[in-house]
Amino acid sequence: MHKSQPSLLWALTRAIRPSPTLVVAVLGSLSLVIAPVVLPLRAQVEKNDRKLVRRVEPDYPPDLKQMGIGGYVRIEATISPAGIVESVILLGGNPILGEAAIKAVKKWKYVVQDSQTKAQVTFHFSP
Repeated sequence: MHKSQPSLLWALTRAIRPSPTLVVAVLGSLSLVIAPVVLPLRAQVEKNDRKLVRRVEPDYPPDLKQMGIGGYVRIEATISPAGIVESVILLGGNPILGEAAIKAVKKWKYVVQDSQTKAQVTFHFSP
């Protein structure tokens, strides 16, 4: 290449000025490539005074997993004195992922206790 001729890359960057949106999209896609591997599903009990005896993990909805849709889901479970989950409400997050989390938490069992308690749980769905 002669010094008087610009490089092809230089010519392309001069001729094509990418928009800020394009630059962000390219950078965003690069960050996905170098992102650390995250476990597909995690649950963290935030507020609870009772010991969990039986835990069932939620099924990741296949359509959402295939489309790469994930996120955090927060739920609150009401636990009877007998240790059975009586009710579960969705506090936040994707409603479809929330359904999967609620279905699983309804199968959880806790240690018997004198009174009814509540537990807040956060699930992280990562495709």
